Amino acid sequence: MQFKAKGMAAWPTIGGFVPAAAPPPQARPLVTFGFAPNPGSLVAKKFVPEGLPGAAPLVVVLHGCTQTPEDYDRGTGWTYLAARHGFAVLFAQQSQGNNMNRCFNWFEPGDMQRGAGEPASIKAMIDTIVADHAIDRTRIHITGLSAGAAMAGVMLATYPDLFAGGGLIAGLPYGVATSVPAALSRMRSRGGETDVQLGGLVQQASAHGGPWPTVSIWHGDADATVNAANATATVGQWRAVHGLDRAAPVEERMAGHTRRVWRDAAGRDCVEEYVIAGMGHGTPLDSGHPGNSETAGAYLIDVGLSSTLRLAASWGLIDGVSESAAAAVPQEPTAKVAPAKAMPAKVMAEAAPAEVAAPKVVGAGPVKMGPLKLGPLKIAPAKVRSNVEKVITDALKSAGLMR
Repeated sequence: MQFKAKGMAAWPTIGGFVPAAAPPPQARPLVTFGFAPNPGSLVAKKFVPEGLPGAAPLVVVLHGCTQTPEDYDRGTGWTYLAARHGFAVLFAQQSQGNNMNRCFNWFEPGDMQRGAGEPASIKAMIDTIVADHAIDRTRIHITGLSAGAAMAGVMLATYPDLFAGGGLIAGLPYGVATSVPAALSRMRSRGGETDVQLGGLVQQASAHGGPWPTVSIWHGDADATVNAANATATVGQWRAVHGLDRAAPVEERMAGHTRRVWRDAAGRDCVEEYVIAGMGHGTPLDSGHPGNSETAGAYLIDVGLSSTLRLAASWGLIDGVSESAAAAVPQEPTAKVAPAKAMPAKVMAEAAPAEVAAPKVVGAGPVKMGPLKLGPLKIAPAKVRSNVEKVITDALKSAGLMR
């Protein structure tokens, strides 16, 4: 994918959509709407520009843990771009009733299958907005952060026939965890599967035989919440799905960060990876770019490179992304970017001694991974076991892993 050096004002609109006037540089109001069925008990919100013509594109956006659609949109500016360039945006919203930290339950068996749970709810939202606004079914894209990225990966795997492309930011491969302990373990590091085995998880998630959606994977190399090894694994998973597991990437530098892309025989960009130098857990922003509306905040990190703009350009929603003069020149990595404020700490499953009955836990998505520091646990007297169990139970409850 080559980006043209054009200013935002020069970008053409799509589908003949011409807004009456350029909107101010801010997110647009979201409208809650009904849909059915809703087995995942999610909430649907949308932004559809006034006068949007038929056959317009759609971007589905999934927020991260502790966030709301409004939080994520305020930071990333998706609705601002939609108002300016003529496409619809759909936000799925998680509730605390489903997950204490409002994380999408990407690791729960009932929420990672086609036709069930949260994926079925998101599919029903898409069907509703497509019918209500005559959306072009060949131009539906999905993106998300953290647990939202992992759920976006679930959607790409279970409904690959629905999406043209996906953007996964600080997420994990599809199908690598089916419980809270497994999810926490995978967030720390990559598992032992081969790329082909990971690709098989996607290929077995539906009866779809291709063509497959394009996938863009973004990750900070200083992410202490979801280890960057998960980005490497996700790249390998989708390279295998596209049959590019032996292909060599094309690599380039952008504003001190690294982009790699794997192309098929026809030259199409099928899988790409952005490695953001020095960034912690969050979505990469470029709040200083003249053609967007982005605001740094919790898990929304200004690194001089906009994932929103680049995803939109790669999906054909906007014409291109211009670089600043400094960013266009090959350079050494930028100074370390301070990681975002850590998400609530989660107790590791391994901290519980075998003698203590495991408490019932509920789902929690990508969050800060530091193990609970209980010190050496020497379980013998009943009183000691009781005290240890209470500490673990209290920690699980406070972390949102247990009701």
